[in-house]
Amino acid sequence: MSSEQTYTITQLSREFDITPRAIRFYEDQGLLRPSRQGRSRVYSKADRTRLRLTLRGKRLGLSLAEIREIIGMYDGVRNSVPQLKRFMAVLQSRRAALEQQREDIAAVLAEIDMLERQCRGLLGNDAAEAAAAKAELDERMRSDA
Repeated sequence: MSSEQTYTITQLSREFDITPRAIRFYEDQGLLRPSRQGRSRVYSKADRTRLRLTLRGKRLGLSLAEIREIIGMYDGVRNSVPQLKRFMAVLQSRRAALEQQREDIAAVLAEIDMLERQCRGLLGNDAAEAAAAKAELDERMRSDA
C-alpha cells in the first residue's frame, strides 16, 4: 500500500468549497482519476492538483475541453515548452474575448446612459434634453449599422 497522501471527496469538496457532485462531474469529464477502495473514491495528490487547476481554468473562463487539454499535456511530460506555448495561445484567445466583452459592455452602458437622459428629459418635461439624448442615440444607432 502506498504512503502517498490521499483525499476523500468530502475533504476536497470542503477544501475547494465545491460540492461532491461537482467533483464527480469533473471525474466524468476525465479531469480527475480517483482510485477506488470498495465503493469510495480515493483522490491522490495529483487529483487534488488537477482539481485546483480545473477550478483555476474555470475562473479564467476556459472551457472544460481546454482545461482537459492543458492539464493532459502535463501528465508525465518533462519538456514543458509545447505545453506552455499552447497555454499562452489559450490565454491570448481568452484575453481577446474578454477585451471584446469589455468593449461591448462599455457600448451598452453608454446606450443606457443616453436612454436614461432621454427618460429624465421626458419625465422632467425638458424637451431639449430628451431631444438631445434621442438624437445622440439615433446617431449611435446609425453608426453601428
